[in-house]
Amino acid sequence: MMTQVGFLPDETSSFVGRRAELARLDTALATRRMTTLIGPGGVGKTRLAVRAARAAADRYPDGAWWADLSPLYDDALLLPTVSDAVGLADHTLRMPVEALCEWLSDKRLLLVLDSAEHLRGPCSHLLAELITTSPGLTVLVTSRQPLDTRGEHVVRIQPLPVDGAPDALRLFEDRLRAADPHADLEAPGDRAAAADICRRLEGIPLAIELAAAGIGRHTVAQLATRIGTRFDAPVDAEDLTASRLDLLADDSLWPRRHRTLRTTIGWSHELCTPLERLLWARLTVLRTDFDEATAREVCTGGPLTPDAVDRALQGLVAQSVVQWDGTRYRMLDTLREYGRMWLTELGEERAAADRHARSFLGLARRAHDGWTGPDQISWYHRISDTHLDLCAALDHLLAHDVTAAQEMAGLVGFFWACCGHLSEARGYAQRALGAGPVEGAHLTRLQWVLGVAALLQGDFATAEKYGALCTATALYDRDDDGMLGATYLSGLTQLMTGEPAAALEAAERVLRMTEPGRAEGEPGSSGEGMSGEPGASGDSGEPRPYGESGEAGEPELSGGPGVPGASGEPGGSGESAHRLRCRLITVFALTALGRLTESLPAATALRRSCERGGEYWTRSYADYQLALIALLQGRPEDSAAHARDMLAGKHRLRDSFGIALGLDILAAAIAAQGAGAQAARVYGTGHAYWRMVGHPQRGTPELGAVRENCELQARAAVGDEAYQRAFERGQADNAEVGLAAALQSGLQP
Repeated sequence: MMTQVGFLPDETSSFVGRRAELARLDTALATRRMTTLIGPGGVGKTRLAVRAARAAADRYPDGAWWADLSPLYDDALLLPTVSDAVGLADHTLRMPVEALCEWLSDKRLLLVLDSAEHLRGPCSHLLAELITTSPGLTVLVTSRQPLDTRGEHVVRIQPLPVDGAPDALRLFEDRLRAADPHADLEAPGDRAAAADICRRLEGIPLAIELAAAGIGRHTVAQLATRIGTRFDAPVDAEDLTASRLDLLADDSLWPRRHRTLRTTIGWSHELCTPLERLLWARLTVLRTDFDEATAREVCTGGPLTPDAVDRALQGLVAQSVVQWDGTRYRMLDTLREYGRMWLTELGEERAAADRHARSFLGLARRAHDGWTGPDQISWYHRISDTHLDLCAALDHLLAHDVTAAQEMAGLVGFFWACCGHLSEARGYAQRALGAGPVEGAHLTRLQWVLGVAALLQGDFATAEKYGALCTATALYDRDDDGMLGATYLSGLTQLMTGEPAAALEAAERVLRMTEPGRAEGEPGSSGEGMSGEPGASGDSGEPRPYGESGEAGEPELSGGPGVPGASGEPGGSGESAHRLRCRLITVFALTALGRLTESLPAATALRRSCERGGEYWTRSYADYQLALIALLQGRPEDSAAHARDMLAGKHRLRDSFGIALGLDILAAAIAAQGAGAQAARVYGTGHAYWRMVGHPQRGTPELGAVRENCELQARAAVGDEAYQRAFERGQADNAEVGLAAALQSGLQP
């Protein structure tokens, strides 16, 4: 269980010097609402910001949080990125900026926005609103230029001193030893040559690190000579390389040092083999950290075979062009920017984007197929961690291969709707439906995603509409899993609007009709006996046959028969995800109807089925129902145990909505055992999670009485004053810290 407050990136290499700058930043963070750390690319702004934020983090009860803006090529995902960074998973229909302002309004936290120079205007507008509405917010920004936001305090960062101070030389030596633990500067003349290298590179940390990485192919003396020759040579104004590198320059900020960095990057580029240079360019299409398999998928082609990608990748790591943290690779934004210019020069932008989209469509298919298998948790984390790449792939496919985009939006939306990214799930599903004709399982999934996202946002009318459309499409296609999914969506909508009997009747009927092993032609094989809900596979309200599919895309990207994920629901062992969720509707409905002697064995059997298949999402809701049933049957100790099982599963899936529900039930179970203060604190933590998803409290209607009884019992046990203190403590706790406390078993006095 993670209990740290906030998130800051790990430091994977030594930090050298910067005492004066750290002192200035520490003072700025203590006295200013917004500080922008500016300097040219490669000067060390990010490392300095990490170190300063970590040193100051204890001053902020709500933590220090980091948002890397370098992968964003426009402002479309700025708000979602910042919201994710501060732990907001809004489930409402509000404007995203409104939700973010409200979330931060009563918090005392440090927000760091790294690499904001390409989004100066949007960042300035956003921060102006946040600082105005959030009096406890402190902001630290790194940028090559000021944002020109009112109240902005600018701290300029210079390169490391090279005369009279050892910092630059120490950095060179540290990076030299990091690459080769046996390397040193003890040979005659080496230390003087290294000092000369640092002077010629004018103390720019990135330039020094790139130079140190070149020692593997040269001695220190040879390196000093080569750098000296390059830097002493006159610049040819017509030189194509130099003119392209000028794009990295900002003449308002140390243009001479920009030339130094550009020259050093160009020199490092020349040291690369041709295949390493090609890989450098192709890797720049990736927005997030990556592994070797992703690098091969995205970059293989032409002279870069899969084996050549592996070798070239290790060569780029050896030269500090790509960083390796022991599990993942990443590229600094300055080096990525350089590589993107070469990608353009090579004329490979479209081909690289096609490979990137194909790779992440493949990831979406594999994750979807693995949803009910033993790797569900790891697949969900893969989808979560590659969010920006998935969005970029979807944007590309919507422009160039609509059929593939429609498939991918349904596959990824399945994850996003289940565990949090509701705005993206709904937005991409709507765009995909509007992009062209769509049919079959792709249509059913898009309708399902839209409906579930709308339902979780509290838009019951839209959820009802898409439940009906999903049902009509599945009936037309004779798609069992589609019918199960549609029934889950419609049933959950009915449960949320107080109609459990209707939800139970439909779920039980569809489960019978779609029983595995049913022979073709048996009742239900063509939708016989279905409720006949209105709706269709289009907005007209009537089922329609499908003719030609959407506009043709590139065959290698589009899904089709035989492609994993192209039809049906996720595989894995055991039942499909939609069947498990449809069974969940029956459990919810039986409990809501007070038929506890039936809901208990149904929930127990469902949990066993999920456990056999490695399914955590539905399993945790089965735990939730077991907790509720035990509470209603007067077994609060069992209820608390089931609630903690539910919370552990939802935490692993980062499902804030599920955690909020689980905390409410756990608080009620603790209150029923007479531990009023402990119940109040857990209940307060639950309210913090409800705020995180943007709702005061949600769930099926019968939970209102459970919550009310919880509060009455807790207040009766400890008195109103003690209850209020404990409740406010739970609300004020960092969410992770509060959840960790709630998961500790046993009653506390």
